[in-house]
Amino acid sequence: QVQPVESGGGLVQAGGSLRLSCAASGRTISSYAVGWFRQAPGKEREFVAAISWSGGNTYYADSVKGRFTISRDNAENTVYLQMNSLKPEDTAVYYCAAKLRGISGQYDYWGQGTQVTVSS
Repeated sequence: QVQPVESGGGLVQAGGSLRLSCAASGRTISSYAVGWFRQAPGKEREFVAAISWSGGNTYYADSVKGRFTISRDNAENTVYLQMNSLKPEDTAVYYCAAKLRGISGQYDYWGQGTQVTVSS
């Protein structure tokens, strides 16, 4: 089974950018749809963005549309989340998750998360 591993989190000022990476160990991630989710302190985990196994379909939460871009490089076995125009409300632990078949529905394989902190 695939095991996602996130990296790229950190501290950034409002208006800045970060790029998160989701690499895969165990198996290639190229066969899996991949989603990014986040959980802020005291809040439930929420969907951020997802990409199909081919990269042909993407989907975004309204709160990040136009600011975040999800992409994948299957040759590098990695999925990316480019985050621009960051806001303090984007502060959260960001998780990468994978599933077979379509991008909707339950995700089966989860990473440990990476912290993103946006200062005002």
